[in-house]
Amino acid sequence: MSEARTKLYLLDVEGTIAPLSLTSEVLFPYARARFSEFLNKHSQDEGVRADLALLAEENSREIDPDSPNFCHPERTERVEGSAVHDAALGYLLWLMGRDRKSTALKSLQGKIWKAGFQSGELKSTLFDDVPEALRRWSVKGRAAIYSSGSVEAQKLFFCYSSHGDLTALISGYFDTRTGPKMESASYRAIADAMHVGPGEVLFFSDAVRELDAAREAGCGTRLVVREGNAPVDNAHGHRVVQSFQDL
Repeated sequence: MSEARTKLYLLDVEGTIAPLSLTSEVLFPYARARFSEFLNKHSQDEGVRADLALLAEENSREIDPDSPNFCHPERTERVEGSAVHDAALGYLLWLMGRDRKSTALKSLQGKIWKAGFQSGELKSTLFDDVPEALRRWSVKGRAAIYSSGSVEAQKLFFCYSSHGDLTALISGYFDTRTGPKMESASYRAIADAMHVGPGEVLFFSDAVRELDAAREAGCGTRLVVREGNAPVDNAHGHRVVQSFQDL
């Protein structure tokens, strides 16, 4: 795909514009340590209640017999009353331990991170070539984010970055509510939402299977190889970039 056709630069986050270690070594431990206190304080907040309802729905569809259970309809034991908090917490931590792309989990994490970013305890780290690329792309077209992290967390990420507030350079945010990142329909949905054709989208990611799905949808693709990423044995024909300065 020629960049001359590109109207939307669609970006993954982890391993693409930010180090993988930011999530695994900073953000996840921060949320894990605060989940219990957060649920105790905010379980009656409207947004948190919606997240917990979605979490219960996800748990009801859980097929792993080893998962914590608090509302699975096909199991005899059901969690009631005050024990729901402990059961929900157990399921959240279980999901985190398996790096599940749970929409409810990601939304709750984002709410916890919000307090950390606003207090200054947290700051997102971007690769140094990212801010200039975003400025360049926002002039040539538009830039948008597609991450398994919640939209709320994405906005915090760019507002409180190591390079300052970059939110003015981002035209759209998409998370798993749009659809799984390894399904082509998700990329067509993003193109529709941004009022461009799939052939006018250039998607950057460090994950080959995500790029495969984007290409199947008709998007252009770039495989981003960064220091600290897992080695890629087969790029599946996706053009490789190591820095956005190369574009």
